[in-house]
Amino acid sequence: MAVGLVTTVMADVIKQAKLNIPETIALPTKWPQMYESFISQNASSVSQIESALRSLTYIIPGRFLHSGVQLLSLYHDSLLARAISRLPPSLPRPLPTLHNRYTKFWTSKSSLYKRVALLLQTIQYTELLWEMAAKRKGEKIRWRVVVILEMVKALCRLLMMRLTNSRPLVSPPLPDREVDPRTIESANSEKTQWDGMETPPIDDVGSDALSWTMPRTGLSLPILPDSAEITDYLLKKVLTADDIKAPKQLLHRMTTFQGQVAESMWILRPVIYALAMQRWQSDKKSWRPWLLGISLELAARQLAKKDLAERVAGGLRGLTGLEREELKKRGWTMAWWAMRGAFYENVTKSWIHSIIGTLDGKPLLDMVGGVIGDYEYLWTEYYFSTATL
Repeated sequence: MAVGLVTTVMADVIKQAKLNIPETIALPTKWPQMYESFISQNASSVSQIESALRSLTYIIPGRFLHSGVQLLSLYHDSLLARAISRLPPSLPRPLPTLHNRYTKFWTSKSSLYKRVALLLQTIQYTELLWEMAAKRKGEKIRWRVVVILEMVKALCRLLMMRLTNSRPLVSPPLPDREVDPRTIESANSEKTQWDGMETPPIDDVGSDALSWTMPRTGLSLPILPDSAEITDYLLKKVLTADDIKAPKQLLHRMTTFQGQVAESMWILRPVIYALAMQRWQSDKKSWRPWLLGISLELAARQLAKKDLAERVAGGLRGLTGLEREELKKRGWTMAWWAMRGAFYENVTKSWIHSIIGTLDGKPLLDMVGGVIGDYEYLWTEYYFSTATL
């Protein structure tokens, strides 16, 4: 009898397992959808975790962690953009930045632009890892990989310039992470403090605090909000000339030969500099690659500014906000030439060693010196550690 009971129980278990097999097999196919739902519902928390991990990579210069965080963040950007695109148009959205308007226009208009830009971003996030892997097989292989990666990136940029009808490139080529309108709506619904524009809840603020009683008539008049708050509120609602322009008009087309040459020089500069570094790899203190690279970048910058001054109505004052922002970014990246090639080997490196020596042995400060020392190894041994394109 006991044997029959066990047999019956086993038969029920096997039957139940057979019924659950299709659901169990189908479960892995639902994981991407479940993950996308989790990310879209916890976008702010995910962004905070990514920022914390990214900050950690600055203290601990581990390129594997940095590349992993950047690639994961890039994937999360695509998930959130897809989730936001499915929201009803009636839901109010925050005013996007000029960079997001421009890049989102081209990624939605041209699927090829989107794929090329995604490839370029992926290479930029992983290029140092490729160089580290190639260095294990020797310096010749390492520099061969560096030159190939720079050529691929230059080809991507030239193709994007062609796809945007001869417009300058922006960095990064993909839109930044969008703000989920649902989080803004929920934050506004939970808002309890008076901001000078909205009527405060009666429970939180007494009526006497927001009104003035006239002594003769006894009537109450509401107190006006602070003039500074009114000004700030109105300024947020003002639309600039760039806000009403079509996205593709945020950057002027390079219609002249001079402008196209300037942008092409800026794109090809890393390739030429990498080839020069490969040519004189045995002499790290040689000034020839460094002078060639910085001369090309300076020439490209001056040509571009001259072309804009002659071609754009109003000269450099007539530039759009996005053009001024991109010129400013390119200007700041010029500072990285102090960390490259012969200038670093002959000038900057000795300063860094003296700073590390000064901080060594001092409480807490020696930790800062250790971090600088870790970065100093990367700056000395790897080309892509100071690459800006």
